Amino acid sequence: MTVHSPLRSPSPLDRPPSRFAHRPFYAETLTLLRGVRDNDFTTLNWLCDDEFGIVDVDPEGASRVVRNRVDWERWLHERFVTLDERHASTDFEILSYKATRDADLGYSVVEFRQFVTGGEHVATFDCIATIIWKRTDRGWREARRHATVMSAELSAEFQLSAPPAA
Repeated sequence: MTVHSPLRSPSPLDRPPSRFAHRPFYAETLTLLRGVRDNDFTTLNWLCDDEFGIVDVDPEGASRVVRNRVDWERWLHERFVTLDERHASTDFEILSYKATRDADLGYSVVEFRQFVTGGEHVATFDCIATIIWKRTDRGWREARRHATVMSAELSAEFQLSAPPAA
């Protein structure tokens, strides 16, 4: 898997807003978003149990429902292969972050801007995600995530799912 350089240098995830650093699961959320940005299946596999599935945003801004772990792995591999084949990359900027935690369960709500570049085109998606976190013998893990696109800016030419022009 190719790790693409972020849309902007430095990546917003490499200089995240410090005002959220004291909140529960912020470090884990940064790791999660960096894993997606870097096409890092190993890190995502370690951090995410997602035993109840996820609702995610695909690289073109559509909702993608993933109901179980097998489908989750397939979805990530498909997403990373598509981005790699299209020489595309993704990056994130955290806009807002809230979280609460009890002894064994917690949740976070993160508003973020996702940037997807494909060739000369850039798509921008403003999203909100609710993440359910559970304590395991390996530490805190994502148990469920639901991400929704609130707004999108993309040109008519932006399309990653179609085969590249010959």
